[in-house]
Amino acid sequence: MTRATLNRTLRRVYLLLGMVLAISLASRFADRIPGIAGTPIETAGRDLYEFLRDMALVLVTVVAAYLANVFQKRSNFVESLEEEWRGIVRMKSALYTFCEKPYASTDDYLAAFCRISESIDNMRIVYRNVGETDELIGLYPFAPLHDMRRSLQSIDPRKGREIPAEERELARDAILQSFYALRESFLEELDIDEPDHPLLASGTARRLKKTGATASATRLEQGQTEGYASHNAPRRADVDTFLARLLAEERQKLKAVLRVGDARAEGLGDEQRADNDAQHGDGDRVS
Repeated sequence: MTRATLNRTLRRVYLLLGMVLAISLASRFADRIPGIAGTPIETAGRDLYEFLRDMALVLVTVVAAYLANVFQKRSNFVESLEEEWRGIVRMKSALYTFCEKPYASTDDYLAAFCRISESIDNMRIVYRNVGETDELIGLYPFAPLHDMRRSLQSIDPRKGREIPAEERELARDAILQSFYALRESFLEELDIDEPDHPLLASGTARRLKKTGATASATRLEQGQTEGYASHNAPRRADVDTFLARLLAEERQKLKAVLRVGDARAEGLGDEQRADNDAQHGDGDRVS
């Protein structure tokens, strides 16, 4: 069930519930509506209100069951869509790998071709053809998949000639272009939201937390270490010494890396300040 189908279904349900509530409200206050009070319509309205009140639980149960079925269909559709997309991504990787191999074999080609053939056919469990009827086949919903297939077939090693590197590069670029176009449309149905905590800094992103742990965690580590050291369980001293040496070396390397990073950061800070002074000049010298 696509997003558009789900929204149409929800609108129908909301409209039905709104109509029922409006009829119930009009029936409840029929005796206060001019022209209706004291007429057979008032009596009918009162009887209708009593009926709707008695059937309210049944109505709510039926609507809830229907909506549960609708949302279950939507969930199954989204799962199928996600699985199909994972297959398309794996297929793209297989095609890209084949194009990058300078001496790809027939087996490599057949493996890549089977991947894209599977992706094309698996689309049938997600979407039907656009414009398909009982008499017409319709159009395949995502043509770039066939563009990728044709690009792969253009460098089939079974053609009896060596495929030049230029043709492989052209087929690779065509496959990637088709994949990017497909991704732009295919993922629209998944209702993907922006992350709550995006990391958008490129080239300067790094871990901001400092090395270490809380005092309670450090004490717990120390207590466990001392407990294992004093325990009489079977142990190998050479293994313990080996692991302790590796841990000490790793910590020493980490400290060295942190010192170098701090020094570089401080140097970059000095360079940045120097650049700013060179660009803007010293405040005392500004005329």
